[in-house]
Amino acid sequence: MAEHEPPLSCDCFVSLPPGSQDDHVIFGKNSDRPRDEVQEVLYYPATSHPSGTMLECTYIQIPQAEHTHAVVLSRPSWLWGAEMGANDKGVCIGNEAVWTREAIDPGEALLGMDLVRLGLERADSAWGAVSVITGLLEQHGQGGPCREDPAPFSYHNSFLLVDRNEAWVLETSGKLWVAQKVTEGVKNISNALTIGTDISAEHPELRSVAQAQGWWSGEGEFCFNEVFKSENPPARMELAKKRYSGGTQLLQQHDGSVTAEVMMSILRDKPSGICMDSGGFRTTGSMVSILPRDPSLPCIHFLTATPDPSRSVFKPFIFSESVTPVSRVISPQYGPDDPVRKQPRFQSQVDRRHDLYKAHEGALQTMETNPDAGNALTETLRMLEGQCLTDISALLSGEIPADEELGDLFFDCVDTELKFYQ
Repeated sequence: MAEHEPPLSCDCFVSLPPGSQDDHVIFGKNSDRPRDEVQEVLYYPATSHPSGTMLECTYIQIPQAEHTHAVVLSRPSWLWGAEMGANDKGVCIGNEAVWTREAIDPGEALLGMDLVRLGLERADSAWGAVSVITGLLEQHGQGGPCREDPAPFSYHNSFLLVDRNEAWVLETSGKLWVAQKVTEGVKNISNALTIGTDISAEHPELRSVAQAQGWWSGEGEFCFNEVFKSENPPARMELAKKRYSGGTQLLQQHDGSVTAEVMMSILRDKPSGICMDSGGFRTTGSMVSILPRDPSLPCIHFLTATPDPSRSVFKPFIFSESVTPVSRVISPQYGPDDPVRKQPRFQSQVDRRHDLYKAHEGALQTMETNPDAGNALTETLRMLEGQCLTDISALLSGEIPADEELGDLFFDCVDTELKFYQ
């Protein structure tokens, strides 16, 4: 793939009982982005906002909600939204790039990644997040450059929205949308439309617009992915179909036994292309979440904050009354001088690497130039991750009590990982 081509984007996965080994919903996502793009992990506490407050998203302002939930986000460091994240109500969301028959609005609006963050900040369930996102689409639309580059690149979005009880697939085309409810088993999405005739909810004008455009006769069963499929799909969509199929096979191989460890292994799978490392693009961040059906148990969110999950550590984050900020996974801020904010946008580049990213970058170089040392480091990092998974399993089974130190878990793991890199 030529380096100037846009990214192949990402893959999202979910397992609901009985697909999961335990009575947990397991969410997973890889974020595939331009190779040198930095992904940071940020925590924002729940906040009340004065009435009439305006919110500055990546490109546009919208009215702020009166209350926003606490969120943890894995996001490309140049924008406002997020590729994936979770809130303190047990909701997880990830998005995908998709292309349809409908032209993409060239103007600046809400990015799909903005909609991920807005859904998490404003909804207390997966269906609630569907309602938030579709309402915002109706009001503000979607669009704008999706990478930090002067060359234009935009897309429509699909979303996987998950909570402790169910999942929703939401696929959009401009302001139009369809949604499919998933209540059991395994499901994945990639960069192609997946919803056919099994539609649980839809935009009220979806079918009338399709008829008016001559895309659907109005007769017979309405199949969204057939009616709205792109007439000239980019080559990356064909590759995405293969990744979607491969991801489905990997999930189905573990149907009935999916755990966080299984989901991590899927996200690390390079032969399928799910763990991407091709030309100018790669997997720049990854996330796995455990959402216990039992509401008395905490949700556990594992995030890497570094590229290539096959060479990264999934570190646990748990919402608590006191979450320790982790400055070493937060990128530098450039304020009004940021080339993203200045018009015309993206005329220069700035160094957005955070401390963990830089340390991990050095470790990757070691792995490539000295395979023995690289293998030893990878083994050490896997031991750290394995110990975290063991402790989390004991926490969820009641073998060890939940305490107020849970808010330090991510901080402690980042600190330990940095020491291994020294």
